[in-house]
Amino acid sequence: MEQPDIRVRSVTKRYRGAASEALRGVDIDVLPGEFFGLLGPNGAGKTTLLSIITGVLGPTTGSVEVKGVTMRANKGRALSMMGFVPQEIALYGTLTARENLDYFGRLLGLDRSTLRERGSELLERTGLSARASEPVRQWSGGMQRRLNLITALLHAPAVLVLDEPTVGIDVQSRAAIWELLEEINRTGTTVLYSSHHLEEAERLCSRVTIIDHGRVAGEIADMRSRSGQERLEETFLRITGRALRDDPA
Repeated sequence: MEQPDIRVRSVTKRYRGAASEALRGVDIDVLPGEFFGLLGPNGAGKTTLLSIITGVLGPTTGSVEVKGVTMRANKGRALSMMGFVPQEIALYGTLTARENLDYFGRLLGLDRSTLRERGSELLERTGLSARASEPVRQWSGGMQRRLNLITALLHAPAVLVLDEPTVGIDVQSRAAIWELLEEINRTGTTVLYSSHHLEEAERLCSRVTIIDHGRVAGEIADMRSRSGQERLEETFLRITGRALRDDPA
């Protein structure tokens, strides 16, 4: 059997003082080259799970592997193969786009020549080159989202993890991000994608796992052969129910 690029096994998470676990024995495999969707209602545990997969949090029990490397045993090596786009924009507003890329590229260990070439390529690809010398606090939310994404792509990671990468942006910026994600996935990058926008998942993902109440609640094994079947929204509501979820994720 093909070794997963991300393997999550029996992961639980209980926050200090919490009455119940945020994650309750989650098992997930993300295979090489997949565009894998992680969906769930507010409070389901998605952000906690992504934080554990990307090393921001440690699990209470269980394990995470990235391309066969166990996060607990060799976190630095596991993270070096991964790019992460968090839900909150992670940029320095007083720095220009190029200065942001220089900063993050050096943290990733890129040499000056590679960083300049890769940064210029990605700025051009996302339509940001013309304004790359401006402080990014002057930019629109959509432009900042695009730059946030390319900071995670500077080192050409084998695995890209995204948490709500298109929240609160205009249609044009969303389309540009979709196109870039589809392009890098076609060239072999494995993508783990979490979003509340079900139409995005329906368009982009090859497979979807739905979590709810800290557990895997369902899976759609092949999103691209669902012609004539129920819409993803209908499947999602059937699995998670129609009760309102107003608590934060």
